[in-house]
Amino acid sequence: MTRRALLSVSDKTGLLEFAQQLLALDFELVSTGGTKKALEARGLTVKGVEEVTGFPEMLDGRVKTLHPLIYGGLLAKRDHPDHMQQLKDADITPIDLVVVNLYPFKQTILDPATTEAQAIEQIDIGGPSMLRAAAKNFADVLPVVDPADYPSVTDFLQKDVSNQAYRKQLAAKVFRHTAAYDALIANYLNEEEFPEKLTLTYEKQQSLRYGENSHQAAAFYRKPIPTKLSLITKQLHGKELSFNNLKDANAALNMVSEFDEPAVVAMKHMNPCGVGVDADIQTAWDEAYESDPMSIFGGIVAVNRQIDAATAQKMHEIFLEIVIAPAFSEEALEILSKKKNIRLLQADLTHRDQPERYEEMTVSGGLLVQETDRQVEKTADFTVVTQTQPTKKQLKALQFGQHVVKFVKSNAVVVTTDTKTLGVGMGQPNRIDSTKIAIQKAMLKDGYEDAILASDAFFPMDDCVEYAAQHNIKAIIQPGGSIRDQDSIAMADKYGIAMVTTGVRHFRH
Repeated sequence: MTRRALLSVSDKTGLLEFAQQLLALDFELVSTGGTKKALEARGLTVKGVEEVTGFPEMLDGRVKTLHPLIYGGLLAKRDHPDHMQQLKDADITPIDLVVVNLYPFKQTILDPATTEAQAIEQIDIGGPSMLRAAAKNFADVLPVVDPADYPSVTDFLQKDVSNQAYRKQLAAKVFRHTAAYDALIANYLNEEEFPEKLTLTYEKQQSLRYGENSHQAAAFYRKPIPTKLSLITKQLHGKELSFNNLKDANAALNMVSEFDEPAVVAMKHMNPCGVGVDADIQTAWDEAYESDPMSIFGGIVAVNRQIDAATAQKMHEIFLEIVIAPAFSEEALEILSKKKNIRLLQADLTHRDQPERYEEMTVSGGLLVQETDRQVEKTADFTVVTQTQPTKKQLKALQFGQHVVKFVKSNAVVVTTDTKTLGVGMGQPNRIDSTKIAIQKAMLKDGYEDAILASDAFFPMDDCVEYAAQHNIKAIIQPGGSIRDQDSIAMADKYGIAMVTTGVRHFRH
């Protein structure tokens, strides 16, 4: 028995071979303009849609498949006698297979030269409609949207066309595809900050070794339109990534991208354990490593410059999970690749000053969305609130500390010089404990005599300031804004500490 297949594709990958197999399986091929021409050029017999509908394409191709003779053939239930009688009365031939992929809207808007008018012309109307109709009626009509499925579809047609599980699988894929397509269009046209419907779509990048723990399966999905700050351009070496690897890598990359000078960030469990900046990347590595030689073991390291051989050799001497950089010299790649398990990731920092505008976080039953915290305070934004004025070197250190503390989990307190972290206190239920942790770790380091302290939020009590003063901290930066600000300022004045406020809080829960 002859069956009818409708083919209309923009992506013609594998189309000829698939169409030949359909003909061998006694399918009649029906197609539209470009697809029909491509198949006929290779000698295949194809009936035009206009031959089925008796109506020519119009409006520059905007109207060609939207016709009852098409949709009747797609939507009629084969086991419904009344439906089949209506098809017979209207002289409509059932359609058994629909092969459609959509106008290349995504590829069009990726070109920065694309105008809105050009983008709108790539919004497919007939394609999604045919796919949705076929997918709705998947019990009788096989909907095919992905060229990668052509081999399995051929196998299915040769064996067991009554396999409803496979049909349902293809139908679900169609609705995922059209939903993602519509989401992309909605987001392209959207100009509202927080629209009444949030339409998000992601594409699977890769399966991961495991989730937060080894018994949890996981995968990495990324947005279909690449962001300006891309987490991974390419994995150059190493074993598969895990869920936690990517979380840490993302945190490290976001942090290192904020620095203009050569910088190295070592991240552990979503918190920086060592941050160093200097005139060259090798010295910046030294600063980051010396910040916490113990915690950096097994850590994730991100740098914002090409890694050279000398830096790579130093990295090679310790165990690191991941190294992320915009580039690796040939010698550096050879040195680091000697360890088979280390992951070497190349990341695009070209547009580091244009990060994603929003970030999302799942909660039970929903999603939280907020603007990404990319605000950076300069020394010109600081207000000196104490009698003692900070020195030029202290101001530089205070700005560096402010850069770092915004990436530490609250309650966050860091002790730094102007080029490296000395102690990081994070995640404590009260600020004085974070302060004690940061200072006690810092006291073990060279350079502590030049240390400053940075806090991600104000001091509601003066105990942190007093503890810092008793341990030789000479300058503090904090947002200010507590109703008890004056208590902390008075404590700083008592010990001759220079304190500056920024007016900006950087909680990171």
